[in-house]
Amino acid sequence: MPAPISIRTEGRQCEVAWFSAICSDDYEFLGVPDGSIRSSYEHCGDIVRKADSLGYQNILLPSGWIAGQDALAFASAMAPQTRQINLLVALRMGEVWPPMLARALATVDHILKGRLTINIISSDMPGIREDNQTRYDRASEIIQILQGLWRTDGPYQFKGRFYDISLPTTEPAKTYQQNGGPLMYFGGISPAAQDLCAKHCDVFLMWPETEDRIAETMRVMSEKAAGYGRKIDFGFRSHVIVRETEAEARAAADRLISRLDAAKGAEIKARSQDSKSLGVLRQDELRAQSKDLYIEDHLWSGIGLARSGCASAIVGDPDQVLAKLNRYMDMGMRAFVLSGYPHLDECDLFAKHVLPKLPTCRINELQNRRVPDPVTPLTTAERR
Repeated sequence: MPAPISIRTEGRQCEVAWFSAICSDDYEFLGVPDGSIRSSYEHCGDIVRKADSLGYQNILLPSGWIAGQDALAFASAMAPQTRQINLLVALRMGEVWPPMLARALATVDHILKGRLTINIISSDMPGIREDNQTRYDRASEIIQILQGLWRTDGPYQFKGRFYDISLPTTEPAKTYQQNGGPLMYFGGISPAAQDLCAKHCDVFLMWPETEDRIAETMRVMSEKAAGYGRKIDFGFRSHVIVRETEAEARAAADRLISRLDAAKGAEIKARSQDSKSLGVLRQDELRAQSKDLYIEDHLWSGIGLARSGCASAIVGDPDQVLAKLNRYMDMGMRAFVLSGYPHLDECDLFAKHVLPKLPTCRINELQNRRVPDPVTPLTTAERR
């Protein structure tokens, strides 16, 4: 096991999130569209309510240019229907004018009473192609504006390459959460992406790779963050297939791709805005090197045959899946963002077999972002 690295959340606990398939990503058989589990408001809402009732601490709401639900609009609708779960809302930087984005996030965070978290995305916006540095430079400015509005009282000014903003007050942007506002989760393997996270974000998310690669990335990111005088946390984004026996789990994985047409799978994968990203290509490389789609023990890469982004699943019986997650925690992981097909079924199975055995937490509460009775312009602050 690699030597421990410097992380923000030192206690051995983890935030476990599920995934709502709001971007046309739910299947019984991978690559075979099923109208009964399309990304409708009703079906995706069922996933969120199920994860909330089962005790998951967070749920990822992704973003994409595909039939489904807009992540922030959907989060606003789900907020009053949930009891305890955080919502991890994916936001592609540049799609909304930053001050109004800050105000929209403050609205949703108040509806949620401080249960909003943000997944920063810097992939191409639909319909345009830009170089990496342009996208990450723009994202950096937006993050600085959001955080500046949340952390500053009174007038606010920002002048950069993309935005020149002068506001008389920051009150419209004040979130329910305190001490810096909602936590920012971010994933990306390119040097520009890693630098953005190390400088500005709170949780660095990684897609499945072999443990040696994961450990090296964590070491590099910890050092990059330290270079900015910061510590960050680490999260692992993976699918999961857990059954009562390993044989049943491996059979479920095989069944999932049993009707997959290779051409259809490639077409589905290419729909994603990140299908040619370095992180996806690295996962493709590992899958190509495997003999049976397992890139290491209990890590199966078959999902990447028809999916961009997260392309592998932890496969095994409850003890094996738990052991794999414990290994990641020993490496320094403090957040897991999980999913499985179909999402309602696998949500139930993981909650039954594994979730109760994990030492869970909510990172935004540990880091004093969500506090009791915050004073904001929309709670108890003096009205002006």
